[in-house]
Formats: sequence, structure tokens, C-alpha cells
Amino acid sequence: MTSGMTDWYYSAVSVAKVTISIGQDLLKRVDRLVEGQIFDSRSAAIQTAVQEKIIRIDKSRLARACAKLDKALEQSLADDGLAAEIEEWPEY
Repeated sequence: MTSGMTDWYYSAVSVAKVTISIGQDLLKRVDRLVEGQIFDSRSAAIQTAVQEKIIRIDKSRLARACAKLDKALEQSLADDGLAAEIEEWPEY
């Protein structure tokens, strides 16, 4: 997030303070991002990283769930539903 984006995000969302343990090498990398003005603060960098990771986890969970679907059955259900809906559509 850029400076303006983090300012907006923190003003629009309530935040809680937490304490974490982080390796020295990783902390140095975070600090370099803050010094390079990629993030406004350590908090902004870590919050963005956690948020992006959660989004990736959610997407992969959705992909795994979709992979379990029977494509032929889903297409059949969609076709049946569409056929029923077409009868209800007004004529233009």
C-alpha cells in the first residue's frame, strides 16, 4: 500500500495492537521497505503482508472446493436453471 492508501485504510478500519515475534533478518527487510517509503510503518508493512496472505489462502481454498465439483452436473444444473428462468423473462 502506498502512503495515501494506508492512511485511508487505517482511518476506515478499527485496528487492534498486537505483539509479534519476528526474526531479525525479516525485520531488517521490513525496515528497508519502510525506509524506502514502500510502507508508512512496520505496522502497515506487516498488516499488508498478513492481509495478502489471507487473500491467497482464501483463493486457494476456493480453487480446491471448485476442483471437487462435478463439471457435468454443475453445467446441467445451470442449464436447467437458465431454461426455467427464460420462461419467466418478459418479452421485449
